Amino acid sequence: MSFESFASAQSFFLWSTFIIALILGLVANKTNFCTMGAVSDLVNMGDAGRIRAWILAATVALIGVVALESLGLVNMSSTLPPYRGSEFQWGRYILGGVLFGIGMTFASGCGNKTLIRIGGGNIKSIFVFAVIAVIAYYMVDPFKELPSTWYQTYFASWLGQAAISLDTPQDLGSIVGNWFGVSAMTMRIVLGVVVAAIALRFIFRSEEFRKSGDNVFSGIVIGLIVLLAWYFTSNVAVNTEDGAFSMTQFYGEWDMMMDSEEGKPKNGSTNLQAQSFTFISPIGQMFGYVGSSFSSAFLSFGVVAVLGVILGSFIWTLISRSFRIEWFNSFKDFYMHMIGAVLMGFGGVLGLGCTIGQGITGVSTLALGSFLVFISIVFGSAMTMKIQYYQMVYEDEATFIKSLLSSLVDMKLLPAGMRKLDAI
Repeated sequence: MSFESFASAQSFFLWSTFIIALILGLVANKTNFCTMGAVSDLVNMGDAGRIRAWILAATVALIGVVALESLGLVNMSSTLPPYRGSEFQWGRYILGGVLFGIGMTFASGCGNKTLIRIGGGNIKSIFVFAVIAVIAYYMVDPFKELPSTWYQTYFASWLGQAAISLDTPQDLGSIVGNWFGVSAMTMRIVLGVVVAAIALRFIFRSEEFRKSGDNVFSGIVIGLIVLLAWYFTSNVAVNTEDGAFSMTQFYGEWDMMMDSEEGKPKNGSTNLQAQSFTFISPIGQMFGYVGSSFSSAFLSFGVVAVLGVILGSFIWTLISRSFRIEWFNSFKDFYMHMIGAVLMGFGGVLGLGCTIGQGITGVSTLALGSFLVFISIVFGSAMTMKIQYYQMVYEDEATFIKSLLSSLVDMKLLPAGMRKLDAI
């Protein structure tokens, strides 16, 4: 997809993102695709339907990425965020994932669900959005406007020690291929087929899931949406006298290609890279966009993705006549949502993504860190739900420590002898 000018290429880049994000918002609202809800269904009712939908979306995206990358149609070597970076930051992935899982439970949903709820008229989610926006902006500095980020100041020095420098990119294809002396691409195809086969067997062995139209539909469509974003952002190019340049290449040669700074986006060397949907850093980008007085230079994939999901959700509420203003039930409700927003803001940045950003988009790249974040998010959310349930049932008897220990026993992470409360 080559264009005769940078402006027309950027316009396609942003509009294509907005349209598929709008579809994402509409489908997620219509089918109640919610990763926090999926964990809740599994923990509280033993229903794995929405977990299967989540895994199906990741599997569809994974199959598509492996196929397109093998054909040279997507570029996974330099992405935003750097899913396949050679620094395996296991401490950051685990801490970020657990914090995010706890936070999304307190705040009634992940980053994507926050946008869906805003589109449906939920005022609580606007407050959650605002808190995440501020934290993500100052943690990431997406437009390179700050002298330093909160991550650099408060986290990098000690989390950097919990990292392993790999000889290869951290995707499973590169790691395993290096062990056996096989090319990374060949091993990505092999592992992609194996992982997809195992996942699809788990997903569709449930007759109840096979009969659940919304779950099957949402898993397939959301997986394809993530794939489409990878394809578009990898293939938009600008025609020049020296041939077709990717948008990041053109941006790097801006002074040679253009006569002025007019139309130059902020931090285009990063924000124009191949990318797909994730929602914590983009919510931070919204803070920068609003703070710039809505300057077009601050329009990015993330900004238009956020706007598209909200609008798509809103359109579905109009179609289904389900738009409803919702406010906090009590001060405790407000307090819990704000704590959840803080944890999601920090956790989503530390983990380099959210339930969509790592659990689907990141997993589609076979990045080892994405699988670790996914597991950590599920663990953090499930543990929090179990603790809350014990405290609700046993009230004053269920101290935090007793509830925590009993929850970890339920999750088979501690021996049964350490149980402090009867199982529920």
